[in-house]
Amino acid sequence: MEDLAQAAEKVATLMRLITTTGGLRLKFRITAGAGALDPDGFERRDIYVECKGPDADLLLQNDGELLRSLEHVAAKMLRLEPEEHDRVSFDANGFKASRARALRAAALDGIDAVEETGEPYRFPPMNSRERRMLHLFLHDSGLQTASSGEGARRSVVLYPAGYRIPPERPYPGRERRDRPRRRIPSSRC
Repeated sequence: MEDLAQAAEKVATLMRLITTTGGLRLKFRITAGAGALDPDGFERRDIYVECKGPDADLLLQNDGELLRSLEHVAAKMLRLEPEEHDRVSFDANGFKASRARALRAAALDGIDAVEETGEPYRFPPMNSRERRMLHLFLHDSGLQTASSGEGARRSVVLYPAGYRIPPERPYPGRERRDRPRRRIPSSRC
C-alpha cells in the first residue's frame, strides 16, 4: 500500500457501493496517513474508516462481525498480506474503543485470577485482532501468554510465570485431511 490516497479512494468506492447499491444508511469518514494512527497503538492502521448513521448498529451485531468483514474485504481489495490487515480499520459508534476498554478489563481480571490461583486462565474465543490486543495488554504483566485452539474457537491463555506451556495439539480432523483421498471408481451405466 504505497499510495495511501489511491488506497483510500478504493475504500471510498467500496463504501459508496455499500451505501448506494447495498442500501445501508451510513455516513462514513475516511482518514489516511498520520491522522489514521491508532492513539493506543494496537493497530498499525494507515486507513481509518469511521461509520455513523441509522444502520451503524447493523455493523456491530454479533460482536462487530460485519465491521470485521468490511475490514477483511478492504484488505483483500488492497492486496494486503494477512499480517498487514490491521493497516485498514473500520469502526462504528466508538465500538473499537469500547471493545479495547473491555479487553483491558478482561486482561486485568485474568491477571488477578492467575496470581490468585497459580493456574492458567483461558479467555473466551475472539478474533485475531482482539487476541493481538489482549497479548499486548498482558505483555508487561510478567506472565506468559499463548494462543490456543482453531478457527472461531481460538483464544488466549494466560499462564503463571515460569509455567511450562504445553505444545498445542493438532486439530483432531487435521490428520484425515492430510491423508491422500481414496479414489472411488465411478460406476458406468
